[in-house]
Amino acid sequence: MKILHLDTNHPLLINKLNQLGFTNHENYTETKQTIETKIQDYQGIVIRSRFTIDKPFLDAAKNLKFIARVGAGLENIDCDYAQKKDIALIAAPEGNCNAVGEHTLAKLLALFNKLNKANAEIKQGKWLREDNRGIELDGKTVGIIGYGNTGKAFAKKLSGFDVKVLCYDIKDHVANANAKQVTLKEFQKTVDVVSLHTPQTALTLNMINSKFINQFAKPFWFLNTARGKSVVTKDLVSALKSGNILGAGLDVLEYEKTSFENLSTTALPEAFQYLINAQNVIITPHVAGWTIESKEKLAQTIVDKIKAKFC
Repeated sequence: MKILHLDTNHPLLINKLNQLGFTNHENYTETKQTIETKIQDYQGIVIRSRFTIDKPFLDAAKNLKFIARVGAGLENIDCDYAQKKDIALIAAPEGNCNAVGEHTLAKLLALFNKLNKANAEIKQGKWLREDNRGIELDGKTVGIIGYGNTGKAFAKKLSGFDVKVLCYDIKDHVANANAKQVTLKEFQKTVDVVSLHTPQTALTLNMINSKFINQFAKPFWFLNTARGKSVVTKDLVSALKSGNILGAGLDVLEYEKTSFENLSTTALPEAFQYLINAQNVIITPHVAGWTIESKEKLAQTIVDKIKAKFC
């Protein structure tokens, strides 16, 4: 079986697939159109987010048996059409969920303790203790939207704190010992913190908007380590200005390119300018699941799943 690798990954991925008897080819530079002319020669594809695998590409891939994405989601693949063509879809949400859980907790604690603001002020020669008095996580109610791999990982990290953890998910019976599953109405009535851990789907696009935010009973802190396009940024900014959202920790933005490798080349809007200047907002470049350890875990997870299905 010949596998085409379209993005660089941890070297163990190719090394271990070689050991299993697969033939591995790497193509990290050619255009999607050029690759489309060659893809019929391959039975497997390994990709991160370099480009979208759409219907024309899948039609050209006449001998394809699987697509493996070295990451949690599959939104850059036309999954319905791939499944109609009996192409197996492989993802690795288990590989970076711990990293996302740790990163989300780090963002929350940094926001509560004004670490971003205090650090910047110290570097400007300002020593402002009272202005940087923080708040404690203990006693708060943390709400997790989307209780899959990363949502559960975040809840596990919170288990060492004296907090109440609630989760909301469109699937029933997803709760475990670390979180209680509740209705959306109860969720919005109770939580002090909202952490988003949903995949990008038609249901989650623009999900966090003014209407959604205004349904909460009290102001809350907002964390997004999931997908940027789930949040209407201008509505988030409006809520930050009004105080309906107390602060935000964002690892993803709606302005990202589909590859996640950069922001859009078009002029970034006023809402983004507000975020980068706000003292109660922390932004990172889509790195929550991007640790040294997760890079290896993601690769190993893909190897294990390919081996289980095709060896």
